[in-house]
Amino acid sequence: MKLLVVGGGGREHAIIRSLKKNPQVETIYALPGNGGIAADATCVPIGATEIDKIVAFAVENAIDYAVVAPDDPLVLGCVDALEEKGIPCFGPRANAAIIEGSKVFSKNLMHKYGIPTAEYAVFDQMDEALSYLDTAPIPTVVKADGLALGKGVIIAETREAAKTAVRDMMEAGVFGKSGSRVVIEEFLTGPEVSVLAFTDGKVVKPMVSSMDHKRAGDNDTGLNTGGMGTVAPNPYYTPEIAERCMKEIFLPTIAAMNAEGRTFRGCLYFGLMLTPNGPKVIEYNCRFGDPETQVVLPLLESDLLTIMRACTNGTLAETEAHFADKHACCVILASKGYPQSYQKGFPITMTEEAAQHTYVAGAKLENGQLLTSGGRVTGTTAIADTLEQAIREAYRISDGVRFENAYRRSDIGQRALQALK
Repeated sequence: MKLLVVGGGGREHAIIRSLKKNPQVETIYALPGNGGIAADATCVPIGATEIDKIVAFAVENAIDYAVVAPDDPLVLGCVDALEEKGIPCFGPRANAAIIEGSKVFSKNLMHKYGIPTAEYAVFDQMDEALSYLDTAPIPTVVKADGLALGKGVIIAETREAAKTAVRDMMEAGVFGKSGSRVVIEEFLTGPEVSVLAFTDGKVVKPMVSSMDHKRAGDNDTGLNTGGMGTVAPNPYYTPEIAERCMKEIFLPTIAAMNAEGRTFRGCLYFGLMLTPNGPKVIEYNCRFGDPETQVVLPLLESDLLTIMRACTNGTLAETEAHFADKHACCVILASKGYPQSYQKGFPITMTEEAAQHTYVAGAKLENGQLLTSGGRVTGTTAIADTLEQAIREAYRISDGVRFENAYRRSDIGQRALQALK
């Protein structure tokens, strides 16, 4: 089989490595891929949002199956365009990808169908949003309506910070059109859990839960990033809570999307907060999370391609999705200065062991040399019988990844260890 994977980050590297395990797979093309992915797939310099070019490439190369991994091409209708040419895909069509593409849509969906989430208000006018903030409970959360590379959510500790966030989004346009509408919502407290789930629009098969570390600095300080590391499973996500989430959140969400004529097939990501009043949805993503994928897929014991095709074909009920009863930890190496400004172009070296356990996110190949080209550069994942061992191994192995200007958090998984105690 010839596969095509749209995207070029650490998540796509993890997906490609997992797909390669299927003996039927002959060739995997990554569009655009990156310098590190080039070791596992044929990279083609077509951007993830160049839908027409992606479709033309898929048709010309007689692609048997496509995986559209990032949010932007999903929201732009990449799956629709490929399917129209007879190429089966993993991922939701545009009318279902709106669950991530518009925060306003997803909040209204949850409100309409009684799916537990934070209280919220939606604003198209900046003046109205600012006057609402005069009396809103603080802290509060300000969210840009559209996609913003995972950076469109501001937790404001003061009224002034909340108003600044609104002005930045609606007046200064820091997130472009994505911030022309905003959602202001209640600040929830409790442990956060990420749950990725396979679905064919009827059945939901959750993957192992995970815990992301969003802040740039140790002890959850500094700016929000796309994620500085992950562990799986998340110790706060007990079997009892999992059962409750299935009944109150996962199945109702799939039913709500069906009722709206927006059947969701692919990977639906549930960002949850385990509040004192029970689990609530913080956000939906219409795809695999990054870097959650880098700890979840290494624990998958069933065949990923078989599961993906079952999601496409509506046969997930009779398809096994089994995960190892082990622990995984992923440590991200980033460029110093991320998520703001940082230098790039530094050579990356890896020991042989590190290369086997590392997914490359922000790197390019130049004359056979891997160079840094992004904020998050690599993610090194280790699997072990205990969480403590997995964390220790992930740090040890990531010592084998070297580049100038590298930085990492030193406390990935510590909160999870505390929870286990």
